[in-house]
Amino acid sequence: MSQLLDTILSRSNMVEAYNQVKVNKGSAGIDGIPTVMDRMIQQAIVQVISPLCEPHFSETSYGFRPKRSCEKAIIKLLEYLNDGYEWIVDIDLEKFFDTVPQDRLMSLVHNIIQDGDTESLIRRYLHSGVVINGQRHKTLVGTPQGGNLSPLLSNITLNELDKELENRGLRFVRYADDCVITVGSEVSAKRIMYSVSRFIEKRLGLKVNMTKTKITRPSQLKYLGFGFWKSAEGWKSRPHQESIQSFKRKLRKLTTRKWSTDLGSRIEKLNWLIRGWINYFALTNMKSVMGEIDKRLRTRIRVIIWKQWKKKSRRLWGLLKLGTPKWIADKVSGWGDHYQLVAQKSILKRAISKPVLAKRGLVSCLDYYLERHALKVS
Repeated sequence: MSQLLDTILSRSNMVEAYNQVKVNKGSAGIDGIPTVMDRMIQQAIVQVISPLCEPHFSETSYGFRPKRSCEKAIIKLLEYLNDGYEWIVDIDLEKFFDTVPQDRLMSLVHNIIQDGDTESLIRRYLHSGVVINGQRHKTLVGTPQGGNLSPLLSNITLNELDKELENRGLRFVRYADDCVITVGSEVSAKRIMYSVSRFIEKRLGLKVNMTKTKITRPSQLKYLGFGFWKSAEGWKSRPHQESIQSFKRKLRKLTTRKWSTDLGSRIEKLNWLIRGWINYFALTNMKSVMGEIDKRLRTRIRVIIWKQWKKKSRRLWGLLKLGTPKWIADKVSGWGDHYQLVAQKSILKRAISKPVLAKRGLVSCLDYYLERHALKVS
C-alpha cells in the first residue's frame, strides 16, 4: 500500500490500456480488464470521491450506491404503480458506456470534487485505451467498462437526467443506465417519452435507442429481471418469465448427465446458483415456480446418480445403502439405462428422496425461497 501511495503521489503511474473481452450481453457486450495496480488505484479514487458525490445524487437512483439495491428499486417502482401511475416510459440508452462524452463528464466531475490532481488521474483512465487482439486503441469517448471507477462515473453522467426528471415532478426509478418513468396516462407517456429522449440526446450527448425505448404497461414490463402482476391487493413483483427460463437453462447445464464430474462438486455449483438467484428475487411471489423447479431438479439428480452407479450390482448396493428393502432393490436395480423412466418411478423417488439429497448437501429451491422470503417480508 505504501508503494501504491508513492506511485500516485509521484505521478509515476502510467495508466495501462484495458484488455477487452467479449461478455454475454449481445453484440455490444465488451468489457475491459484493467491491471491489478489500476484496479487498486481506481478503488482508492472511488472511496475518496464517493462521499463527495452522494449528496448530489437522486433518492431514486439505486445502482452502485451504498445501501441501495435492485430490490429497493423494485419496491419504489411498486409504490408508484400502486399509487395509480400505471403507464410506463421505458428508456433504453444505446451503447451507453461507449458513448459518454468525456469532456462533459469531466466538467461534471470538476463541479463535484474540484481537485485537479484527482481529475487528472480520472481523465488518464478515460483516455487509457483498450487492447484488442494485441492492438492498442485510443478511447476518446465513453467510460471503460470492467473497472471500479466506471459505475460511479456513469452515475455522475446520468445524475443530470435524474435532476431534470425531478425538476419536472416526474416519478422515476433508475438503476445504472436502466431508467423507467411512471405516469398516469398514455397521452402523458407519449409526451414525456419524446421530450425526455430529446433532452438525453441534445443536453447529455447520449444516444436513445428509439427501437427499444417504449411505452408499456406494468404487466408487459421487464425491469432488472423482474416482471409485474396485479392481485386483489395491488401490483406485485415476480421474476420475469425470461429470468425463470434463464435460471432453468443454467440448472439444466449443471445437471446434464454428459458432464463427468463427481456429485459433490456438482451440488456445490448448484447450491451457489440456487442461493444467488433466490436471494436476488426473494422479495417476489414465486412459491409455485420454486416447487416445480425443485421437483424437476431432483429428478435430474436421480438420473445422474443412476448413471453414475452404472452396473446392476452397484445400483443394488446403492439402493440397499439408502434403506430400500432388498426385494425392491433387486427388482429396481435391473431396470437398466432408461434414465428418465427410472428416475420418475415412485420407488426411486422414495429411495433418493428430498431428505436423502439434503443429506448430500443439495439446497431445496422451495425451502430456501420460503426461508429467504419470510425474512424479506417480516
